[in-house]
Amino acid sequence: MKFIFSLSIVSALLIGCLSPGKESKEQKPPNFLFVIVDDQSPFDLKTYDPSSILETPNIDRLASEGVVFESARHMGSFLGAVCTPSRHMVMSGRTLWHLPSIRGYDNPNPPENLEQQTIGAVFNRAGYKTMRTCKKGNSYGAANQQFSVVKDAGKRGDTPETGSAWHADQVLNYLNERDSTNTEDPFFIYFGFSHPHDPRNGTPELLEKYGAVNHTDKNSLPLFNPKQPELPPNYLGEHPFHHGHPNLRDEVAVSGVWKNRDTTTVRNELGREFACSENIDIQLGRVLDKLEKMGELDNTYIVYTSDHGIAIGRHGLMGKQNLYEHTWRVPMIVKGPDIPKGKRVKGNVYLLDLLPTFCDLAGINSPPTVEGKSFKPVLEGKEETIRDVMYAVYSGGTKPGMRCVMKDNWKLIKYDVMDGEVRETQLFDLNENPHEFLPEHGRSKPLQTNLANDEAFLDKKMEMEALLLSEMKKHDDPYRLWDQ
Repeated sequence: MKFIFSLSIVSALLIGCLSPGKESKEQKPPNFLFVIVDDQSPFDLKTYDPSSILETPNIDRLASEGVVFESARHMGSFLGAVCTPSRHMVMSGRTLWHLPSIRGYDNPNPPENLEQQTIGAVFNRAGYKTMRTCKKGNSYGAANQQFSVVKDAGKRGDTPETGSAWHADQVLNYLNERDSTNTEDPFFIYFGFSHPHDPRNGTPELLEKYGAVNHTDKNSLPLFNPKQPELPPNYLGEHPFHHGHPNLRDEVAVSGVWKNRDTTTVRNELGREFACSENIDIQLGRVLDKLEKMGELDNTYIVYTSDHGIAIGRHGLMGKQNLYEHTWRVPMIVKGPDIPKGKRVKGNVYLLDLLPTFCDLAGINSPPTVEGKSFKPVLEGKEETIRDVMYAVYSGGTKPGMRCVMKDNWKLIKYDVMDGEVRETQLFDLNENPHEFLPEHGRSKPLQTNLANDEAFLDKKMEMEALLLSEMKKHDDPYRLWDQ
């Protein structure tokens, strides 16, 4: 009996010694790889447009192994450089009109020391090792510097040293260093790219694949090549009215495009965009392979997104200074521990929801300055959306600018620009008109057009205009439109 009792004690001690190790392994804090690209419409990707010829097998893999958001958006901009407020919102979780004063936008009540409540600082305090690589400029410098390791540079060239491979190299160098020193602390890596933002100087082999050239002669047009991507369905040779930002760089000075909107120029520019985007996918694949070899991939949340979308010929526009779906929406894919595979959700999330979501997934508290919402319940399948209404701004040109509101399948855009010379309203049923076709597109289906002037939808228009004003007040929008 003494022998059996002693054996039981020893067994219990052994089990007790082994259990904490097993439990600690199961409870190891998750890592984060946050991938953000510069100027990418979700409709470039097969994940959002199955007819796209852009090949991105690694992004496709993330989508098949994670959750794809159908309604992920940025909140807009008060600058022509839409990147800047977008990246402030990503870093801080703050809404547009509550950001610090930035380059001509003066917040009357700016948050103090906000950089201490941004991604890098928050995860440093939580015991994470933080690393960042991304473009320089049009960003949130004070927040960027909170990461422990910072390797920022503008890389929009066509070689490994001058293009997207450079950003991947910085992440791989960091992971190799962790590997060689047996670092066990969890990591948060901000993996940003300078492309596919113009100049879209793709690598020679990828440009050839998509039939594109880096056209540099203002006095001629690029040659047609059948390998070039087809025109988007909502292509127009010009926008039906002035977009409201005279001499806007993105609309008049992009190298290879300038003011041209002919079909060959647009298709060539889409080819350049696709060449840069496929290279991003290749570089992402290198990092995913490294994480898999390290045994870290299964314990890493991976988020893929863009700071905003881009037009490139859609609606006769080239830039990101508009509120159509190709520009207001962003791609967003989330993969990681316990994330469902191959699922699509609506979400209704903003980029400013990322910080509280990261905190929620890591099991740490969000900073008190955060105004976004965690979308972890959507990832878990507990909710389909985290909000019913979405609001957006473009006020970087003539004031007040553009405003937008969306609820369910209805979307309203209003333009009050050019000192009152342009005052337009657009109303779209996105279920029937997902490409936001205008009368100029000549579609035969009655709902595939702007419905703002259709008396049958007058009540819906009035409802959406009241909702827009409510959202403007809710978000402390300092402007009012002509009819508010």
